[in-house]
Amino acid sequence: MNLLKNKWFKLAGSYIFVTLGTLLLALSLNMFLQPNTIAPGGVTGFAVVIYKLFGIEVYILNLVINIPLFIVGVLVLGKVFGAKTLYATITLSIFLKVLPSTNATTNILLAAISGGVLSGIGIGLVFKAGGTTGGTDLAGAILNKFFPGFSTSKLMMAIDLCVVVFAGLVSKKIEISLYSVITLYISVKVIDQILEGMSYAKSFFIISKYPDQIGRAIIKELNRGVTVFKGKGMYTGADKDILYCVVNRAQIVKLKKLVYEIDNTAFVIVNDAYEVLGEGFKRIECV
Repeated sequence: MNLLKNKWFKLAGSYIFVTLGTLLLALSLNMFLQPNTIAPGGVTGFAVVIYKLFGIEVYILNLVINIPLFIVGVLVLGKVFGAKTLYATITLSIFLKVLPSTNATTNILLAAISGGVLSGIGIGLVFKAGGTTGGTDLAGAILNKFFPGFSTSKLMMAIDLCVVVFAGLVSKKIEISLYSVITLYISVKVIDQILEGMSYAKSFFIISKYPDQIGRAIIKELNRGVTVFKGKGMYTGADKDILYCVVNRAQIVKLKKLVYEIDNTAFVIVNDAYEVLGEGFKRIECV
C-alpha cells in the first residue's frame, strides 16, 4: 500500500515539475523573447519568428507544430517520449495564451540573458521530471532514424542554428541572431545546472608513498570513504596504491592540507564532480 502511495506521490510530483517548468518557459517567451524577436532555436523560437512575420500567436503555432510532431514521434520512435511530453506541449500553449504578453525590458541584452535563464530553468525542470517540451529534441530524434549518420545532438544543433539564422533574416538585423545565440547558450548551461545539480563536489586521485596513513586520516578527519585502486608506475615498474575520494566544497582545502602534512611529494589530481549520489551525499531519487 505504501509503495503504491509513494508511486502516486512521485507521479504527481513529476507533473507539478512539468507544470512549473512550462509556466517559467511561457513567462520567458511572453516577457523577454517574443517582444524582442529573440529566437533561441526550437519550435518556440521558430514560432516567435513566424509571429513576427504573420502575426500568428505563438501558443497556436506551438500546438500546430508540436502535436503532429509528437504523433510522428510515437509512430517512428514508439512511446519513448510518453504522456509528459504531450502534457508539457499542451500546458505550455495554455500558459502562453493566458499569461500577459508584455515587454519586461527594452534592453535587448538583458532580455536575452533573462530569457535564457528563465527558459533554461523551465526546460530543465521538465527534463528532470522525465518529459520534454517536444520541438528540437523530438525532431532531432525522428531525423536520426532516417539519417543515422548524424547524431541526434548534431541534428538538434543544426535545427536550432537554422532558427537563429532565420530570426536574423526576418528582423534584418544580425544582432538579433547574435542575441539569440546568447540566449541559447545560457539556456543550455542553466539546463545542465538543473539536471546535474548546483552544488558540485570534488573527486581526488592521490598517489603517495604513504597511502595507508592518508587513507586512515581521510576516514578519521573528514569522515569520508576512500577507495584503493591498484596501479603500476610505467617508469619505475613499481606497484602503487591509488586512493580515490570524493569530498564536498568545504572539505577541499582540508583534504589538500591533510595530504600535504603526511606526504608533501604526493601526486594529486582534482576533478569536478557535478552530482554525487549515495551515502554521505544526495539520496538517489527520480521524480
